[in-house]
This record gives sequence, C-alpha cells and structure tokens, in this order.
Amino acid sequence: MSNEAHEGGCLCGAVRYRVTGHPNVLLGVCRCNFCKRRTGSAFGISAYFDEAAVQITGELKTYQYHSDESARWLKTAFRPTCGTTVTLTSEAHPGARCITVGTFDDPNWLKPTRHVWTRSALHWIVFPPNVELMATMT
Repeated sequence: MSNEAHEGGCLCGAVRYRVTGHPNVLLGVCRCNFCKRRTGSAFGISAYFDEAAVQITGELKTYQYHSDESARWLKTAFRPTCGTTVTLTSEAHPGARCITVGTFDDPNWLKPTRHVWTRSALHWIVFPPNVELMATMT
C-alpha cells in the first residue's frame, strides 16, 4: 500500500480525518435514492478504504438506513453541528470505510471510474466518457 496520505474534514472543522494510500475497495459515483437524499444533490461520490487506512478525530453521530432494494444496511457518520456526512460503512463492504469525496481538503486527487445505480440517475445527467456504468449494484 502507498504511504501517500490525504486529509479532510467536516464543514465546521470539528471532525478531521487522514487516509493513507488509495481507495482499494470502491471509488465511484452513486446515483441511488439514498445517496441523492443524503447529499441533497444528484449523486454521491464515495471512496472506500480499508478501515485501518482511515484515522478520524472528532465526534460523529451515526444513522443506519436499510436499502429498500437490497435490504442491506448503510450507516452514515456525520457531524451534527454542521450536518456534514464524513464517512459511511455498509453491509456490502465489511472492513471498509467510505470517505465522502467532497470532504477531502483537495478532492482532485481522485477520479471515479465507475457510476452505479445509473437507472436512478436524474434524466438530465450526462455520463462522462470512459467510465463503467452499472444500472444497479449488488
């Protein structure tokens, strides 16, 4: 694993994190209804790392959601003061922690190559060329 480290945090600055290496589980753009609602946007961008590669300081609250399609759970970890979702964990990826890409101090080091739940994408979305498109995700 690379020793390269990247940092980020929540909007109010009370929660900070540091990741070492690169996402090795999943790096993608998700257009499922859960991600649209949790971000208040058209999609969520997620980078999944091994749990051991993620160090978090500060206090987060959690909310567990059960998918209406897969029945699997997803757990968001957010800062209640500013509302920033900083991380997620999911039943589908045990031992991994997702960092929400928009919370990195410089998110430009990541380039998602996969778009999932494309069947739930808003109709005006145009997908970038040369990315993997998945109608759903198991």
